[in-house]
This record gives sequence, C-alpha cells and structure tokens, in this order.
Amino acid sequence: MTPPDTTAAAPARRRDRTHLLYLAVIVAVVAGAAFGLLAPKAALEMKPLGTGFVSLIRMMISPIIFCTIVLGIGSVRRLARVGRVGGLALGYFLVMSTVALAIGLVVGNILQPGANLHLTEAAKAAAEKQAQSGSGSTTDFLLGIIPTSFFSSLTSGQVLQALLVALLTGFALHAIGESGQKILVGIGHLQKLVFRVLAMIMWLAPIGAFGAIAAVVGAGGWSAIESLLQIMAGFYLTCAIFVFVVLGVILRAVAGVNILLLLRYLAREFLLILGTSSSESALPRLIAKMEHAGVSRTVVGLTVPTGYSFNLDGTAIYLTMASLFIADALGQPLSIPQQISLLLFMIIASKGAAGVTGAGLSTLAGGLQAHRPELVDGVGLIVGIDRFMSEARALTNFAGNAVATILVGKWTHDFDRARCDEVLAGRLPFDERTMVDDHTPRTADDEEPAPRPPAPRTEAAV
Repeated sequence: MTPPDTTAAAPARRRDRTHLLYLAVIVAVVAGAAFGLLAPKAALEMKPLGTGFVSLIRMMISPIIFCTIVLGIGSVRRLARVGRVGGLALGYFLVMSTVALAIGLVVGNILQPGANLHLTEAAKAAAEKQAQSGSGSTTDFLLGIIPTSFFSSLTSGQVLQALLVALLTGFALHAIGESGQKILVGIGHLQKLVFRVLAMIMWLAPIGAFGAIAAVVGAGGWSAIESLLQIMAGFYLTCAIFVFVVLGVILRAVAGVNILLLLRYLAREFLLILGTSSSESALPRLIAKMEHAGVSRTVVGLTVPTGYSFNLDGTAIYLTMASLFIADALGQPLSIPQQISLLLFMIIASKGAAGVTGAGLSTLAGGLQAHRPELVDGVGLIVGIDRFMSEARALTNFAGNAVATILVGKWTHDFDRARCDEVLAGRLPFDERTMVDDHTPRTADDEEPAPRPPAPRTEAAV
C-alpha cells in the first residue's frame, strides 16, 4: 500500500518578489528623467510624490533607532562596552572626515574647476538665501539634541534626539535588572512590527523615485549643468576614489572584507538613495542589513545613527571642493595656509550638517560666511547643480557608514567574519519581508548567546 504523501500538506513557502520592486525603481528613475525632459512643467507637479515617500521613510527612522539601540544596550552585561563602542566610533568618524576633507582639497587644487565661471545677480540672491538658512551656531546644534519631551523624540524626526532618548532608556532598563529584561522582550516585538511596516512602505519606492527624479530634471534640465559639468565630474570622481580606494583598502586591511562585495550586498539601498537623493531613506535598511551581516546589535545601534550625523564623508569632500571652486570662480583663489585653515574650520562645520535642512549647501554657505564672508556670494554658482551633487554626497555618506559599522565591530570583537562571508557570498540572503534578523551574533558580554545561522545542528551546537 502506498504511504500517504505528507509533503503535500506542508505549507508552501512564499516566493520572494522584492527583486521586482527594485527593478520597478530602476524603470521609475529612467521614466522620471525622460518625463522631466519632455514635459518639465508637468514634471514639477510630481515633486510631492518624492517628498511624500521620503516623509514616510523618515516617519519610521526614530522608532527603529529607538528599538535597535535599547535592545543593543539592554542586552549587554557590562556597560563599559557601550562606551568603548561609542568612543571608537567617534574617533574613527573624526579621522575619516579629516581624510575626506583633505582629499577634496587635493583634487580641487588639481582640477581648479571654477576658473572660467562668472557670478550673476541671480546667483548672488540664491547664495544669500542659503547663507541665512545655514547660519545656525554650534550651541544651537547641541541644544537641538535635547527633545521637548520623552515621546517627542520619536515624532520630531531628529535622529540625534531619538539617539539620546534611546541611550537613556537602554541604560535605565539595564539598571532595573530582571524586570527590565521583560520590557526588552516587548521592545523586541515592537521592532519586528516597525520593520514590517517599513517593508510595506517600501513598495511605494517606484512612485517616490519617479516623482523625485522628474521634479529635479524638470526644474533644471540639462542646461542647468552644461557649464558646470567639470565640478560635477570632479566631485563624483573624488567620491569614487574615496570609496573604492581609501575605504576599500581600510576595510580589506582591518576586517578582510571586499568593498565590492559589500557594495553589491547594499545595491538595493544605493538604488533607493539614487532615486530619492536622500541617504535617510536607506537608514533603517542599513541597520537591519548590518545586523544580518554579522555585526552585533549594540555596535549597529550606536554606530549607524551616530554616523548619520558625524560621519558625513561625502559632505566633507563636497565642502572643500565647493569652497575651492567658489574661490576660483570669484577670482580669489585660496593660498595653501588659507586652505589648511579652511579645512580645520570645515572639520567642525561638517559635524553640524545633519542638523541643517539642505545639509550640504546650507553648511557650505554658513561656513563660508563665518570663515570667508567675501566668498559667500559664490555659493549661488552651484545652487543649480547642488541637487545633482547631493546624489554623490548621499551615496558616499551611506558607504562610509556601512564600512564604519564593520570596522567598529571588528575593533570591539563584535563582528562575525564567517557569517559576513556567508552573507556577502549570497548563501544567507537577507529577509526582505520582515527585515528582522533573529540570528544576530552576540559576544561574551551579552546576556545570552544568540542562535547561529541556519545550518544542520548537532548536539554540541545546541
């Protein structure tokens, strides 16, 4: 007698169709650019589509940061490890921002792209507007980290406010003891809910990308960038050198990870940033993917949100190259001592970029006004192409934070190299439907060991 077929009763596994979503994003970007060129006036009306999608993503950033950091801090036994992770991260951010600024100066001196441009009255007016929006002081930036209330930090959209409250909550839960662990279980379930909502929002990415690209191309067209292709090409080249050469060498030497494999792993996030021109749109996915790639939850929770405010490598390159560009265009080239002085000033100015709307351009204008006010009018020369250059800024910032997370994890012994190799090789795919990884490796400092990646388990492994 034939035994009953038991396999037929097993539930069929849902097929992952998320790759179709990102193919749709590519089509939407191309279609948006074509629409912007063919019907510029109508394309401008598409801007709310892009703005709305980015707003939906930003809506989820603070809850995700809160859950990730609280779970990361609450799960460690020794709080000294949190301080070690934060100190290493901030030290690395300072060094790499300085390197990025220096590279921008070197390439800017070689290309001298602003030598043949002239300032118009319209450009002066645009520059004055940007200078006013970027005039916030360091004190204002620091005070802005403090939220109005505990819960407003989760609704204000300010990354550093959510970071501060999450840190305080994590330390408080750790101090409570056993009852605090019960609260952590609830926050873990909340994190799964938040990531599932994010996965639902991501299906609107093609619409958002179409609206954003159509509005940008419709507003400027090709005529807005014809005379400024040199500075754009130089900036994109400099960002590529920084990512593939500087970051690539450091990542290989320290962690033994191939930068090309890491960038391929994050390809969907880069595509999302390219479509929205905002690295914030990929911040929640970076948190989830870095945990999946073998970096501990504590390191990811502290390094990624902090890096989005203090590790702006692309913005640093932009600030120095744009400053040299403006100085050459106004016929007031900077001497070497002046360039070094400007570099030191921009090291500080770039740290507040995340606290200013239109970060790159406004920070440039505010920095020049404080350091070399006679150059502020020249900011208007690049207002027309800043939106295109922001693509490279966002992509470079994102790549820099991904690399920083792995490096800090390696230095603090919170990085599972074997798991990372499996993930980057494609043998442990990222779950696009839940975006939550239940196999995040932990260290000996954590409360309990986490399960290993899916594999045939032995009694010893159990």
